[in-house]
Amino acid sequence: MSMRRQFLQGLLLAGSASVIPLSSWAADGVSALELVKPLAEYKLYVNTNLRELVKGVQAFTDAVKAGKVEEAKKMYATVRRPYERIEPIAELFADLDKSMDSRADDHEKAEKDPGFTGFHRIEYGLWVEKSTKGLTPFADKLLADAKELQKRVSGLTFPPEKVVGGAAVLMEEVAATKISGEEERYSHTDLDDFQANFEGADKIFELLRPLVEKKDKAFVEKTASNFKTVFDILAKYRKPDGSFELYTKLNEADRKILAGRVNTLAEDLSKLRGMLGLN
Repeated sequence: MSMRRQFLQGLLLAGSASVIPLSSWAADGVSALELVKPLAEYKLYVNTNLRELVKGVQAFTDAVKAGKVEEAKKMYATVRRPYERIEPIAELFADLDKSMDSRADDHEKAEKDPGFTGFHRIEYGLWVEKSTKGLTPFADKLLADAKELQKRVSGLTFPPEKVVGGAAVLMEEVAATKISGEEERYSHTDLDDFQANFEGADKIFELLRPLVEKKDKAFVEKTASNFKTVFDILAKYRKPDGSFELYTKLNEADRKILAGRVNTLAEDLSKLRGMLGLN
């Protein structure tokens, strides 16, 4: 039996206490038992990404602490992908999300604020200050936070409404704020973030797809088509080596087209909770 199968079987036999509180929750649209398998699969997906995150952050912060600016810069976008894929779960822990992923303008003194830590503080050091000087404490903190996130999620009961709603939230955040380029404002690696956000939302949608198809097959086909559209748009900006162009390569018209498509997808995904009786 595969490890994945053993994991799912274990959750089912245990009443899925770590995935969904069956005794305390019931949906009008679908039964709690119908959600056990997709939520178990999603938790497996999240845990896989967290292992990738911790491993990547370890290598990334080692490079930062060793003063290897260019090596760390090359790793940065890749290291962030697992976090961006699982943002609906990561954001359940506000303290860690703030510590790991806040922007300078979330803090009173911006880049000079001692509370500005995490990925974007290191990004600022690498691209703007062009140095790793003074980054060791931030590197150590980022690694500790990644490990703490992994620990907390391992024992987390996944709220069904948060998981299902998370797909729409990811798209809404891209369209409302990230499309401006505000997140990766120093490195301009925003397209990597978008790709990871789309992957994370698509994973939720695909896991729920069999349940949603029972209710509205046309809706599923339309949403799947909209996902393909946004992935195809991003694919235009991939370089031969598989990496993405810098976000600064996109003009205002390009960004508006992308934002429009993402908004359409967000509107579709926002209906999932209601369709499954999770509002």
